[in-house]
Amino acid sequence: MRRGAGRALAGVVLAAAVLAGCSSSADEGDDAGARTSSDGTAKNGDRGTGRPAVKGLTLGGPGSSCALPVTFDLAKDWKPQAVEVEPGSDLAELGEQGTVTLVCEIDAKPAGNLGYLRVWAGKEAGGDPRAALEAFVADEPNAAKAAYTKTEAGSVAAVEVAYTVDDDLLGGAKPERAFAVATPEGPVVVHLGGMDEEEHRQMLPAYELARETLKLG
Repeated sequence: MRRGAGRALAGVVLAAAVLAGCSSSADEGDDAGARTSSDGTAKNGDRGTGRPAVKGLTLGGPGSSCALPVTFDLAKDWKPQAVEVEPGSDLAELGEQGTVTLVCEIDAKPAGNLGYLRVWAGKEAGGDPRAALEAFVADEPNAAKAAYTKTEAGSVAAVEVAYTVDDDLLGGAKPERAFAVATPEGPVVVHLGGMDEEEHRQMLPAYELARETLKLG
């Protein structure tokens, strides 16, 4: 299987074979239904649905499905699951990209979309978020038109990238987006893909919610 095509199937394969998953719990936030100040608009001009995401769980803290060096809010009904990638396994390549490893998948299907918000983490303390993003994009063989922007995730300095990925299965390019921050445990990359351009656009408010509410753990 071509590596780019394999990445498109990573969520399905990893969920079935190498995930150490936990279902979402009520411990992950008690403010479901609260709205954020996000307007669903990406910083570099790519507009989402125009509607803010409705807050559901808070991911990353004590008792969370995914133990992370950051916390952020999830859109309502998005379901997180921890990922454990076994080094050297047959599927390890799908769970490693650039200098980071997949540690958490947040599934949009319960909210009505086809796609994932994925969290990737590196092990170099601090780390350069721009370098982590560049390596992440460079390791996607079909990535193109990458545009990097300095921004903030919550109040944390961050770098964001918007790019496209050619998908032979879909017969064209689809947009993808990610942001990265440095933490004392290493860089963290939060990535949004989607089955196609329409799914990506509909999920952008959830991505924006995660970025705007991010805090260091």
